[in-house]
Amino acid sequence: MTVEDESGVLCRVPMRWGDMDPYGHVNNVEVVRLLEEARISALGVPVGTGDQVEPPLIPFFSPLPEGTQALITENRIRYLRPLEYRNTPVEVRVWVVSARGGALTLGFEITDVVSRRACVRAETQLAFFVPATGTVLRISADQQELLAPHAGPPVFR
Repeated sequence: MTVEDESGVLCRVPMRWGDMDPYGHVNNVEVVRLLEEARISALGVPVGTGDQVEPPLIPFFSPLPEGTQALITENRIRYLRPLEYRNTPVEVRVWVVSARGGALTLGFEITDVVSRRACVRAETQLAFFVPATGTVLRISADQQELLAPHAGPPVFR
């Protein structure tokens, strides 16, 4: 998977000066924040957690029941090369690896906009928990249909 692929959606996520470690690279903990910001840009703000001012690229969270929690069940990250701090946003390609049962798995690729090289590839798995009922929502056929055009390959085999 490279950023040139048309799978998924392309998000631009600003880096912050404070994201750097002493080596001038974006710290590995901050890479997780970049993935989170790309996920929110792609899918939207989870219901009840903030205001959705900019429309999401894939409006997945919008129709979820009020109070649904989008919980991260797994993050897997491969650091390919250092991501240098730049005062311009990084490009993050986000795509759907799998949407079935009660789990949504997203793939990510973070690309340095200057070198045009992939720096990070990752997968994040989410589950959608409804505290009022104590249940995990299953991904519906309508949601699978919404996500299908944004499908791409797994990052890890």
